[in-house]
Amino acid sequence: MADIAPGTLLISDPFLKDPNFMRTVVLLCEHRLEGSFGFVLNKSFDQELGDLIKNADGIRFPVYDGGPVQKDTLHFLHQCPDLIPGGIEVTDGIFWGGDFEEVLSLLKLNKLDKNDIRFFLGYSGWGEGQLTGELEQKSWITREASKRFVFSMSTPQIWKAALKDLGGEYSQMINYPIDPQLN
Repeated sequence: MADIAPGTLLISDPFLKDPNFMRTVVLLCEHRLEGSFGFVLNKSFDQELGDLIKNADGIRFPVYDGGPVQKDTLHFLHQCPDLIPGGIEVTDGIFWGGDFEEVLSLLKLNKLDKNDIRFFLGYSGWGEGQLTGELEQKSWITREASKRFVFSMSTPQIWKAALKDLGGEYSQMINYPIDPQLN
């Protein structure tokens, strides 16, 4: 098992049945003894930013389902630390959070696009030892994150691309049925 740290992608095993994580890719943003958290990168949410935030009226920007925890919270990842102060670098060039008022201002001025920033409703969280246990059970396949997976890839393609890039047996997994018992 690879060492896991912020910036690790957690790619769900093809047979993982948990509806929150079936065929998902999670960017791990924090991993500590007391717990871990991250954001599902490839689950779209059915409302846009302007539908969810009063100060964002008229901003038509996609929001993603970050995970099943605290669905009443909004988070964001970006690759613009020069424009958005206060973010925490998760891994090379990927930042979590920052000055939200500045983000709204930049969005209203059309200075950010969909390849610069991603918004997430809720997050994915694991208690102490929980993620380690799931990794030992082979629920997740790990790899290093890149800006390509977080910002510029079509949402439905992320899971397949993350596996395919690993090569070998992983590239075959993209063809596995969701439930092999139905074959």
